[in-house]
Amino acid sequence: MTEPILDSTATAELVISASDLASALRLDSNDAFPAVFATARMVALMEIASARLLQPCLAGGQLSVGVSIEVTHTAPTPPGATVTATARYLGRDGKLFRFEIVASDAGGEIGRASHKRAIVDVARLQSSASRRVAASTDSQ
Repeated sequence: MTEPILDSTATAELVISASDLASALRLDSNDAFPAVFATARMVALMEIASARLLQPCLAGGQLSVGVSIEVTHTAPTPPGATVTATARYLGRDGKLFRFEIVASDAGGEIGRASHKRAIVDVARLQSSASRRVAASTDSQ
């Protein structure tokens, strides 16, 4: 397996649409959130940037998955703005790959994260997920 070069970077960019806003994350009418870029969508963009750094490391049937993330979201971004997440590879922690990610819009930094990813076999992961759901259904 090829490991990313230390301090190498990759980016992911998103133009904020209505579905990317915190206000779109309501589950019922009592949930109220502002019409600005959702932290959950920022985290997804950060994960995509990090995953792009690991693409050259993947063998057939493998993907990278997020294992942990510590994130701060420090500034709001309105609909229509472009957000860019830039991930920087920091090295390994055992089997995990470590990243620092900064998200920014035209006004500057909006968030930052420390993130760890693992490389997994997709078929094995999906099988494990299916067994978990089947086991919880059987026990009810």
